[in-house]
Amino acid sequence: MLIRYFSLTAFLSFAGFCFAQTTPASTPGATPAIGKTGIDGTITSSPSHPGPVKPGIQNSRPLANTTFVASSQTGASTEFTTDEQGHFRVLLGPGQYTVTKKGEQGKIGRCGPFDAFVASGQITHVDWVCDTGMR
Repeated sequence: MLIRYFSLTAFLSFAGFCFAQTTPASTPGATPAIGKTGIDGTITSSPSHPGPVKPGIQNSRPLANTTFVASSQTGASTEFTTDEQGHFRVLLGPGQYTVTKKGEQGKIGRCGPFDAFVASGQITHVDWVCDTGMR
């Protein structure tokens, strides 16, 4: 009977201790939520060759090492550049953005403008395609 009483008391004490613990406001070494807001994705260009689409042949290619400008409705702008695979990640504050290719005026083809909405504390994923103008 004494062992039963001791086991029950130990179990209830342990359970009470576990439920009394609180989660710390931030875990040491964890990255804060600031800086985790923006746009992430890839930009490709298509068609990548003239003429009709051929089965089994890729008709788009990554838009590598290209600079874009993300402009907010408040007038603030941020430049970013795609990598070799056309991938990019740009940290931005929450809001509505228009993304344009830098130096786009007067060239054949069209690349944007693209619209993106960035929610607070989230990375918005996009896959955008630029028209090369080839037919």
